[in-house]
Amino acid sequence: MSTTTADHLFFTQAGLDLERTRRQVGDALHGADDGELYLEHTLSESFGFDDGRLKSASFDASQGFGLRAVAGECTGFAHAADLSPEAIERAGRTVRAALSGHSGTLSLGPVRPNRALYSADNPLSEVEFDAKVKVLAAIDRYLRDRDPRVRQVSASLLGSWQVVTILRPDGARTSDIRPLVRLNVSVVVGDGDRQESGSAGAGGRTGYQLYLDPAHWQAQADEALRQALVNMAAVPAPAGEMPVVLGPGWPGILLHEAIGHGLEGDFNRKKTSAFAGLMGQRIAAPGVNVVDDGTLENRRGSLTIDDEGTPTHCTPLIEDGILVGYLQDRQNARLMNAVPTGNGRRQSFAHMPMPRMTNTYMLAGQADPKDILAGVKKGIYAVQFGGGQVDITSGKFVFSCTEAYEIEDGRVGRPLKGATLIGAGAEVLQRVAAIGNDLALDTGIGTCGKNGQGVPVGVGQPTLLIDLLTVGGTEAQA
Repeated sequence: MSTTTADHLFFTQAGLDLERTRRQVGDALHGADDGELYLEHTLSESFGFDDGRLKSASFDASQGFGLRAVAGECTGFAHAADLSPEAIERAGRTVRAALSGHSGTLSLGPVRPNRALYSADNPLSEVEFDAKVKVLAAIDRYLRDRDPRVRQVSASLLGSWQVVTILRPDGARTSDIRPLVRLNVSVVVGDGDRQESGSAGAGGRTGYQLYLDPAHWQAQADEALRQALVNMAAVPAPAGEMPVVLGPGWPGILLHEAIGHGLEGDFNRKKTSAFAGLMGQRIAAPGVNVVDDGTLENRRGSLTIDDEGTPTHCTPLIEDGILVGYLQDRQNARLMNAVPTGNGRRQSFAHMPMPRMTNTYMLAGQADPKDILAGVKKGIYAVQFGGGQVDITSGKFVFSCTEAYEIEDGRVGRPLKGATLIGAGAEVLQRVAAIGNDLALDTGIGTCGKNGQGVPVGVGQPTLLIDLLTVGGTEAQA
């Protein structure tokens, strides 16, 4: 199905000739160690509802190609939105500059995937325009009816349908069709001069139908309102070093940022990661197991193949606290004498692939989350996170908590406002004192940025106890 659709879009509708294009790629990349022609056709749309009315509606159709030649550590890359033999010919002359004086042996191509992880159906065409707008309007009415303190409601729907074909210089061809949808809900509540907000969302590589189901969107709206009302009752967070319990699911974003990026192959090959040179060594507490799994069906971060044509894998990164793997694209894997893990990703045809995460999460342990909380005399329970900053070289991070609570004598107490978590990824891994049995993945809202490129990702973890972590707040701890 994916090959048939791709053939129609690229070699019938766009007018390219398959055999001529194969010859052009082979000629352009002759003598290269690796490379490919990446063809892409993407349809995308978004709807934004705010202040009781539709504020924005957009539709975009784009297509183009990226041609890459790899010679050792050097890469030649050219791209264009013009799918024509002439444009590919010009790109070929450009990328050959990277091959000047280089005579390499072409790396063996990826094996073909044996199953698709999501439907090839186009979500943009399955539901009428009016139905999408009516759902957003219903979310607005629902939340305003739920609580008189609701002052503002914002809701959005986003969908895309991407078709890619990867053509290698040896003539091998692989295609993939990638649907992606997302629903976002945010709400502002107020009482007098005080206003607080909450947000929730969900998405995945499926159609719109699930997210337009009232039972589903009401759950997201309820969650956004719950968070906002919790924040209305929040008191200033304490500051100082203390135990921190991280909730399951979305708090895995801290793992993604503070640790996951440091395990990507390019940073480790260049020795700019805090984890460079530590393969086979203990970098985390016993019992810590972390994987990157791009093979989960219909998940936001999943891919049947990565953007180099390699099937995705469930890649072990940390096993019982020992570093056992890095995330690899083809170029860095070859230079590090390793195996590609299906993590070569790019934002679009106008970008080069590089090692990126898919769905990165910590596996469950055996502790009961209630027992974990009960064992903390004084600390913080962090349930939701907002923005954060991470330095890959040092692993140091700062993350803001959008929902957190005080823990007093093993009991979850008042909600806290203004809490930030400060530390270093390597230190946090070593300070994991308990791992819950309640592994959860996020609801499908993650987007990861790296070197100016954004790609959809997933995160997750069980409840975790970090025995000591610096908390930035507005009140010094007694």
